[in-house]
Amino acid sequence: MKLHILKDFVDGPWGGGNQFLLSLRDEWRNRGVYTENPMRADGVLINSHHNLPTAVMLKYIFPKKSFIHRMDGPINLTRKNGQRLDDFIFYTTGLITDGVIFQSPFSKGQCLESGMSLPSFEATIINAPDPNIFYPLKGHELNTPISLIATSWSSNPKKGFDIYDFLDKNLDFKRFKMTFVGNSNIPFKNIEFLPPKNRTQLAGLLRQHDIFITASRDDPCSNSLVEGLHCGLPAVARNSGGHPFIVGDAGVLFNDETDVIDAINKVADNYDFYRNRITLPDIGQVADKYYNVFRDAMDIRRSGDTKRLSLRSLTSFYLRWGRLRANRVI
Repeated sequence: MKLHILKDFVDGPWGGGNQFLLSLRDEWRNRGVYTENPMRADGVLINSHHNLPTAVMLKYIFPKKSFIHRMDGPINLTRKNGQRLDDFIFYTTGLITDGVIFQSPFSKGQCLESGMSLPSFEATIINAPDPNIFYPLKGHELNTPISLIATSWSSNPKKGFDIYDFLDKNLDFKRFKMTFVGNSNIPFKNIEFLPPKNRTQLAGLLRQHDIFITASRDDPCSNSLVEGLHCGLPAVARNSGGHPFIVGDAGVLFNDETDVIDAINKVADNYDFYRNRITLPDIGQVADKYYNVFRDAMDIRRSGDTKRLSLRSLTSFYLRWGRLRANRVI
């Protein structure tokens, strides 16, 4: 079985979904199950709203291909016009896919609340980074002062800048230091700010720090948090989105400005306890799960009729897509 990821990849610093899918593609390449040509693939992985017209045309031309949708968001949690885009994503999912992969129970629940019909075949699979890049430092000892790091490609206010601004003004910078890597919509006085880095540079920076902190809201499966944990950093994470699912026992959750500093102190005071409880699947295990979703979905489909697109359905899809483009929803 040959698989293809329908994605316009960016090799430099970019969003978390791009970084995860790069790692997944590389893992499948190494196993010899990936093809660069979607027309030669048995299964095609779709990601959120990206390249949906291409996916639908491929399904129309090759009805026997299996399509699995890696669901994001839902997008209405972060965009004003997100519900219209979510509705279109859900519609396309029902039109061409054999199943859906959610990134966290939170994302699954929010998609269903936003109007998505639960597909006949679905799975929940966490992200994972490239282990040759994101790995822990052996024999790591706490820095003096203890160092925190936060990363975000996006400067959307929902990425937690209210908390980072609060920490910039209230964290005990005699005991701690903090670094922010990425794009910020606020200036920092005490927190060290660094621009976006590529994967290798970012992983090196993570291993130089002690604790990863994320204050983002409603992230389905924060890739930055996953990368921090894979580099051996216990986490301080906002009790929101998929964070509790990812962190597990490897850190402390907080709600807002009233308890974030207590959470930081708790991890710092019990550092080895939380660091030793980092247990996340690696990219090999995640790639296995994605591959098995395609295999199982194909097995289920063989027992039924092949999902074929009529010319009427194809036309209807492109009319809807065109209206969204005209209104700058996509």
